[in-house]
Formats: sequence, structure tokens, C-alpha cells
Amino acid sequence: MKKITFGTPEELVPSKFCPGFSYEETPVSFDVSAVTFRRTRGGVLLEYKAAEGTRFYGCGLQFNQFEHTGRKLTLRCNADPRTPSGDSHAPVPFFVTNKGYGIFIDTARYAEIYFGAQKPGDSFPPDERGSVKLSTDELYAARMAQSSTYVDIFIPGCDGVDVYIIEGSTMTDVVAQYNMMAGGGPNVPEWALGVLYRCNGSFSDRQILDVAEYMRKNDIPCDIIGVEPGWQTHAYACTYVWDPVRFPDPAGFVGSLREKGFHVNLWEHAYVYPTSPVYDSLKPLSGDYTTFRGLVPDFALPEARRIFADFQKKLVELGVDGFKADECDGSDNTGGWSFPNHASFPSGLDGEQYHNLLGTLYAQTLLEALGETPTLSEIRALGALAAPYPFVLYSDLYDHKSFLTALVNSGFSGLLWSPEVRGVSGKKELLRRLQTVVFSVQCLINAWSCPAVPWLDFDCVDEVRELLELRESLVPRLKAAFDLYRDTGIPPVRALVMDYTDDPEAGGIDDEYLFCSDLLVAPITGTQSDAREVYLPAGDWFDFYTGEPVPNGRFSVTTEKIPVYRKAL
Repeated sequence: MKKITFGTPEELVPSKFCPGFSYEETPVSFDVSAVTFRRTRGGVLLEYKAAEGTRFYGCGLQFNQFEHTGRKLTLRCNADPRTPSGDSHAPVPFFVTNKGYGIFIDTARYAEIYFGAQKPGDSFPPDERGSVKLSTDELYAARMAQSSTYVDIFIPGCDGVDVYIIEGSTMTDVVAQYNMMAGGGPNVPEWALGVLYRCNGSFSDRQILDVAEYMRKNDIPCDIIGVEPGWQTHAYACTYVWDPVRFPDPAGFVGSLREKGFHVNLWEHAYVYPTSPVYDSLKPLSGDYTTFRGLVPDFALPEARRIFADFQKKLVELGVDGFKADECDGSDNTGGWSFPNHASFPSGLDGEQYHNLLGTLYAQTLLEALGETPTLSEIRALGALAAPYPFVLYSDLYDHKSFLTALVNSGFSGLLWSPEVRGVSGKKELLRRLQTVVFSVQCLINAWSCPAVPWLDFDCVDEVRELLELRESLVPRLKAAFDLYRDTGIPPVRALVMDYTDDPEAGGIDDEYLFCSDLLVAPITGTQSDAREVYLPAGDWFDFYTGEPVPNGRFSVTTEKIPVYRKAL
């Protein structure tokens, strides 16, 4: 690993806000002298020429593309991205290649990365005179036709940047070093890897307790009950005060859930409503624009974190041990409700930087409130150097294939992702989505808009129970994977190409993933067919359900189950 400083870097960057940040410089084979640097009117530009055949992955939680070769990404925190632009709930200025290295750019700016900029003098295929290209694949093929690939990294609004070159034998090795630079993965309690059920957003304490009782009476595995916005006197923005009508006895409510063996997770967001008890004390420590008519606290300031966390501690003292930290991303695709990029904050951050830092700083603040209480919570946004945070990302997008792409991509960037189950069209979709959730880092059923537990509409309680029992059986394996993540930086969910970097077939597979140390999962996302093609890399593989050996390579499988294969270690 090697750090390179170009120009004069900004002070307020992700590493400054990463408590466990550390690295050890070692010699690298990457030709640092080949990286050019220049200042422009709008920022700084880094450029280097990558070797032919270089493939690029990472840059955060990407829903709409897997490999970035030949693409441009703008790493901007934004809700529900629907195009492969680089916008993300968790943009991360770190990418990894199939050539033994990755690059981390220590910036909170909206960095633009061109993975394949073309220049005069590049060689191109000869003209095919007389041919007319009619498909987008043919028309856009020219962008991939150059014999060399220039990587251009533009960071706006600054005079310099620190860059870290990380080398390793596989992508997993490179990513693990990046994660350890942040402090390694989180220390996650075993109970948090069970089943989390989020109740309807309008439910009262009695209705939520009825759901809890239903789970226990019907032997439905469930470890955590999530309480949605209705628990507060005002949400969007938040007061963080229990509503006295729906929740007249908060201590009794939380205590009843704990007595039944449930952990409790509360929804909130960071924007502080004027009637909140912490509003006045946070006002001078907040930005100069509001969101949802609420203050935007500057969590880069220790005092703002302390005030906010101290008030949240009252919830933790009741027995709450998890939070769903919502709406801390941008909103260009969802109504434009967030603060502008030109906003200013007392710490010196501007709105652009704070968009990319808010999720991580919010997670820090909630961890201060939790203290020694272990958790695996949810959050809507994270960013660079986020591996140590016990927070799982989620989204309001709801396409199964997009969720699967995000799941496969998450491991490149030190992120955890939940492909939660929510509203579905029928029994088949419910079960197919639940299968993927069972084999993810967090098993989350989000019934915030459902008047009753969703499987009752489809008469499939036995199938749901069986899948959730399967999840419970996987918890020890997943706990071991999280411990490995904590100690070595190896993520519990990984794209095939991470471990099989030299396998060209693995480099293009975005719908299978490695789960824990020994499983390969190949979800079926459609509802019209029970068939799909599976690729198993080199090694000895066995069917997860039957134990029968399965040859590696490509083959078709038809099953109502989720295809899963175990590798001999």
C-alpha cells in the first residue's frame, strides 16, 4: 500500500472522520510516476494509462451496473438511482481491478471517474465502409475499441487530494486491506443476524404486540421487531418523542417485547423538528438550510453528536438496541427534499461534502448513543471507510434484479446491503425475494405498508416458516463470517470475481455471489420460470440441500428453491 499526495488536499475528508483509520506503507509495483496531476478551473484531475484488459469494479453501492469498464461515474450520494450514473445511497471513491490493485481517493467531493477515456492517437478498428449500425450494442462498441484505457479522476472544488494504491493477489485481498485501513468489519451480535420484521408504520403499541404474539404462537422465527415512524409525535422532521396516544407507556411496550424474546429497532431520521426537546440546543450547530422543515445537525462537530446522542440514549435505556436511520441520502430522484450543495455547516463542510459524509457521521452518532449496546442497525446512506459500522443499507427502489446487483456489488466497497422483502405481487414473488433475503447479511421483512403479515394474503405460512428456519440455521455460519470480516476485512458477501479474479467468466457474473466462506448463491429473480443458468468456478462443489457433488462450469438448473452450492474448503 502506498499513499500519494497530489497538490494541497482538503482537510475535511473521509479519513479525518474515520476513528480507526490507519495504514502501513509498503512497496508497490504500480507505476506511480505514470499518474499525471493538474489543476483545472473547477478542481483537480488525475490520469493514468491502465494496462490492456483492465476491468474495473466498486465505487460503492451500485444498482444498475456491475463492471465499470468504459463508463463514467459521478460519485454523488442520492436516493433511488435509476441509471448507471454513479449516483448511489453509498458512493465510495474506491475501485478495484483485475490487475492486482485498487485505488482509494480520499475525498468527500462528487468525484467523476472515467474508466476508459479516449485520446487522439489511440488505435481503433478499421472502418467498416458501407455498414450501418442499428443497435445500441453496435453503436456503443466504439467506446470499448481502444487498445489502451485512460483512467481520469476529476475531483471538483479542491486543490489536491491524497490517493492510496493498494495491491494484492486477488480482489478480495485488495478489498480486505481497504477495509482494514478503516478498522475492519463491525463486531455484530449473533442475535442481530436472525429475522427482523418491521411492522406497519401506523401501528399502535397494541397492534405491534399482537404481531409479536402471532410470531410466537405460530412458531415464525423472528428476533427483532422494527417500529416505523408512527411511534413519534412528529416524523418528517423528527421529535424523537413517543406519541402519547399510540404509545402511552413506552417503557411497558418495549419491556413487553423484550420479555417475549424480541429486540427492538426504532425508525428515525436526522432532521430535527422545532418541537423536539433538542431543537434549540442543536440550532447553532446545524446547517443554514432545513430538510423536511427540520434542522440538519452538523455531526462533524463532537458537540452536535453529543447532544443528539444523549437524547437518543433515553431510547436505549428503555431497551431499544437498533435504529433505522432513514433519509440521510440525497433526493434528486425523489422530490428534491434535501439541503442544497451550496449549504454551509459550522464545521466548514459545504452541502456537497456533507451529502457524502452525512450517513457515516449519523452512524457514528447513533453508535455513541448505543454505547456498549451491540447492534446491527439499518441506514439509508454511507460512504468511504464505512466497514466498521454495524449498519446495513437499504433502498426504496424495489426491483429484485437491481437489489441482487447491489448485493453482489456491496462487497467491493466495505458495505452491507439488505435486499429486503416488502410489497409483492403474489406468492411466487414473495418466496423468491425471501429466498434472497435469507442468504444476505440481514434478513429483513419490511411490512411498513402492510395491514397484516404479508404472507397471510398468499396462504404460504408453511413455506415462509421453512425459509426463516433455514435462516436461523445459517446464523452461526454468518456470525463466523462477520468475525472474519472484523479480523481480516474479508466481507461476508462477495462477487465471484473477488475470489476468482483470474477467471474471465467470473468477471462478468452479476447475479451470483459468495456467501460466508463456503457457499455460492444463485437467486432466481423472475416469477415466470423456475429455471436459470449457473456458473461454478474451479473447485469441488456440492449441492447445498442434498450434498451431491456438482461439476463446475456452466449448467442449467430448475428448482422452486434458491440454488445454493457448497465448496469443499
